[in-house]
Amino acid sequence: MLRVGVMVSGGGTNLQAILDAVDSGKITGAEIAVVISNNPGAYALERARSHGIQAVCMSPKSFESREAFNEAFLAKVDEYELDLIVLAGFLVTIPAAMIAKYRNRIINVHPSLIPSFCGVGYYGLTVHQAALARGVKITGATVHFVDEGMDSGPIILQKAVEVLPGDTPEVLQRRVMEQAEWVILPEAIDRIANGRIE
Repeated sequence: MLRVGVMVSGGGTNLQAILDAVDSGKITGAEIAVVISNNPGAYALERARSHGIQAVCMSPKSFESREAFNEAFLAKVDEYELDLIVLAGFLVTIPAAMIAKYRNRIINVHPSLIPSFCGVGYYGLTVHQAALARGVKITGATVHFVDEGMDSGPIILQKAVEVLPGDTPEVLQRRVMEQAEWVILPEAIDRIANGRIE
C-alpha cells in the first residue's frame, strides 16, 4: 500500500478529488497517511479530519528562520514514512534536502500545460490571467515530478481544456480544476501506486 502525504495551502479541492477517488476505487493501492498545510485556517485540514486522516499545520512563520522551518518540516514528513508526496496547491517552496531525499517521489499539479504559464510567480489566478491575456485557445493542467526548479520536473500527465469566449480568470480556473486537475491528479497517484509510472 502506497503511503501518500498531501500538502496544501488552501481549501483543498484537489485533496477532495483525491479523497473521492480513493473512496470510489479510482485510486487503488494507496492510502492518504497525512495532510500537511502551512495555513492553520486551510479548509483542507478539516477535509482531512473528516476523513479520519492526520491533519498537520506547519507554517514557516512559526520558526525563527527558513532553515529552521525546512529542518523541522523534513523531520515531520519523515515521521510518516511516505512513499509519495503530493503537492496540491502548496504555496511553500520545498526544501532542497527534501527534494533530494524524496527524488521522484514528489509530484505537483500545475494549472497550465507546462511549459506555458509556469515558473516563478505563476500560481493560482495568475496562471489563468496570463493565459487569457495571451489569447490562447487551449489551456489545461499538468502533473509533474518535482525537482530543484520551478515547475521544471518531468511531466507525468497533461490534460487540455478549451478556453471559451467571455471567460474570466475565475471561470477558467474552475473549468481547469473540474476538467483537468481533478482528473489527472488522482490518475497520476493511481498509476504510481500500481507501478504504471516509474
